[in-house]
Amino acid sequence: MQIIRSVKEMQQLMLQLGNENSIGFVATMGYFHEGHLSLMKESVNENDKTITSIFVNPLQFGANEDLDRYPRDLENDSRAAEEAGVDILFVPEAIDMYPSKMTLEIITNRRTNVMCGKSRPGHFEGVATVLIKLFNIVRPDKTYFGIKDAQQASIVQALINDLNFPIELVTLPIVREPDGLAKSSRNVNLTVQERQEAIWLHKALDQGRQFVIDGNFIPAMIVKEVNKMIDDKISGTVDYVELLSYPELEPVTDTGNHFILAAAVQFSQARLIDNLIFDSEGNLTR
Repeated sequence: MQIIRSVKEMQQLMLQLGNENSIGFVATMGYFHEGHLSLMKESVNENDKTITSIFVNPLQFGANEDLDRYPRDLENDSRAAEEAGVDILFVPEAIDMYPSKMTLEIITNRRTNVMCGKSRPGHFEGVATVLIKLFNIVRPDKTYFGIKDAQQASIVQALINDLNFPIELVTLPIVREPDGLAKSSRNVNLTVQERQEAIWLHKALDQGRQFVIDGNFIPAMIVKEVNKMIDDKISGTVDYVELLSYPELEPVTDTGNHFILAAAVQFSQARLIDNLIFDSEGNLTR
C-alpha cells in the first residue's frame, strides 16, 4: 500500500491509474473502526484500485466543536487500511488542501436546514467543499459512505447530481456494537457512564419505528416519544429528534416513500448521531 501526502503527487498518480483501472474511493477523517473498514472492503471487492483518504477537515468544524480533540492514529489506520486491501492511502496536510483563503464559497440550499445542519452552521458547506476537492483530486468511479451519517450521504448524492460528477455513490448500513450503539470514532470520548447510557439512542429510535409498525404513523407523536425516552435515559443533551422524508429531508406529508428517524445527543466530550431509515410500514430499507 502506498501512502501519499502531496495533492500534486496524488493527482499525477490518479491520471495514470484512472486510464486503465476502475477506482473506488473512501473519504474519511481517520481513526478507523469496522464501519470504515466495511466501506474499504466493499470498494476492494468492486474496483481495480481502492483509495482511502484521511483528512480531518477544519472547514466542517465549528468554533466550539472538537477539531483538536478528534481522535487520530495514523499508524493503526495505515495498518488497518492495508489489511483491508486498500491500494493507496491519501493523507494530505491542511496547508496543502487549503494553501490560501478560498476565493469561491460553497453554499448548500437544501437538505441542510434540518438535523445536524440546524445546530452546526457551515458544517455541510465544509463537507461539500472538501469532497469537491477530493473528487477532483482522486477522480473515482465509485465513492463509499456509511449511512450512519445519512444526512451527509443525502448531500453527497445531491452534490454528485448537481455538479455532474461521473461518480456512483454506494452507501452501506450502519455498523453497530453488540449492544446496538452505532460505531463512531467519537465513542472513545465517552465516559464509562455515558457509554452505558448511549445505547438508548438506538433503543429510542427503534421504539419510534415500532409505532410505525403498529400503524401509528403520527410524526409529531413519534418525535415526542423518542425525545422523551432519550431525555429520560441519557444524561447528555438532546440536540434533535426528527422524522423526515428520505433522501429529500423534507417534512413528512404522506406515507408513500422512505423516511428517516434521526437523533443527535451531546455528551460531555462527544456528540453522537444515529438514525433508522424505513418505509411507511416500518420496514428497514437501509
